[in-house]
Amino acid sequence: MTRSTTDEAAVPPLPSPKERRRLRKAKSLSEEEVAAAVGVTRATVRSWETGRTSPRGRKRALYAKLIAPEPAVKPSAVKPSVVKPSVVKPPAVTPEAAAAAVPEAAVPEAPDLPVAPPVPEAPPAAPPADPPSAPSPAPAPNSDTRSGAEAPNERRVSPAEAFDELYARTAPGLVRQTYLLTGRRALARESVERAFELAWQRWPEVAVDRDPAGWVRAAAYEYAMSPWHRLRRTHRQPDAPPTEPGKRALFDALLDLPPAYRRTLLLYDGVGLDLPETAAETEASTPAAAGRLMTARAAVAERLPELADAAPAEQSALLHDRIGGLARAEHVPVPRPARAVRTGSENKARLWTRAAVAGVALLIAVTGLTLHTAPTHYEQPISPPERVGGVPPRGGPQKLTAQDLKLQKSLNEQLAHGPERLVPQLE
Repeated sequence: MTRSTTDEAAVPPLPSPKERRRLRKAKSLSEEEVAAAVGVTRATVRSWETGRTSPRGRKRALYAKLIAPEPAVKPSAVKPSVVKPSVVKPPAVTPEAAAAAVPEAAVPEAPDLPVAPPVPEAPPAAPPADPPSAPSPAPAPNSDTRSGAEAPNERRVSPAEAFDELYARTAPGLVRQTYLLTGRRALARESVERAFELAWQRWPEVAVDRDPAGWVRAAAYEYAMSPWHRLRRTHRQPDAPPTEPGKRALFDALLDLPPAYRRTLLLYDGVGLDLPETAAETEASTPAAAGRLMTARAAVAERLPELADAAPAEQSALLHDRIGGLARAEHVPVPRPARAVRTGSENKARLWTRAAVAGVALLIAVTGLTLHTAPTHYEQPISPPERVGGVPPRGGPQKLTAQDLKLQKSLNEQLAHGPERLVPQLE
């Protein structure tokens, strides 16, 4: 899992809700500034400070860093800093609120307490001048410069190295996630490797994505949940479930869920995404994703009695621990090395390119042969003969009889003029 299986980053601890409000006011930050910097609405910040909800994922890290108290420094080292608000993202909502289709803006807002203006600090004292004989220290090789120029000894990371780092960091966890999604170890490994092959083919697009791991995860999930795998004999039936009763009950409950509900539950309670991010990755609206999540939780709670009486926040934490434990306990196949995946992707791309070129060449050859052998003008085809019946006999003179032939001969032999011509003599 992204947070539960491999190389999980430490989640920053958050103080109590009252302490959060006090730290924010101590840094002279308004709710609007915090909401703009984190990427949520003002009502969400107020719900964090009242204890109704808590931030999750990247928003939790940004919020904790924003309200963290500044370390004590000397007055001469203090430099004015300005909080730059980031791009406003869709507001973070809870599954219960999204399922009821209630926007966060409808929550009544309590009036803010007056905040004393910050006391202006004295200007920093000028540092003493260095003696002329003291040489200035040389900058570190990897230190950042204000001019934006790269250090001479700084080494640029190649695309292959960046891909290998992403693969080594996320591939093992993605295999375990996909196994919980499909229940098939071989299909899980195949899906992850196929997703990384596709990512290497589109690396210019993936490298600039704000979440490359999420891009690969979405591609692996889509490939693993394809209904065409049911036609393959090796993937018709899921693998054997775990032997431990608790893990087996959770495993069976996950596989009994519809694919869309299973994916939503795995992303929200397993991976730890926010509800809007879960909805975006599953290509659903936020209320629809919240409804799927609540239905999936209710179905899993029927198999796991300890989840039935727990609150929604406790259910999420329990499911996160149980899903993470199930993913870590199962033995899944190790994916191939990153270099083998890159080579396989390049070979497939080269093969498909050659096939496309061969198809185009064959089409051109067939078209040329057709144009060469085709007739230059149109010839109407002759209809086949047919026997016609019921037609009356042809009109005209009848066949001459013997007497008619004798008269014809006599007329031909006699003179052409005279009475004999008019009244011929017949013997």
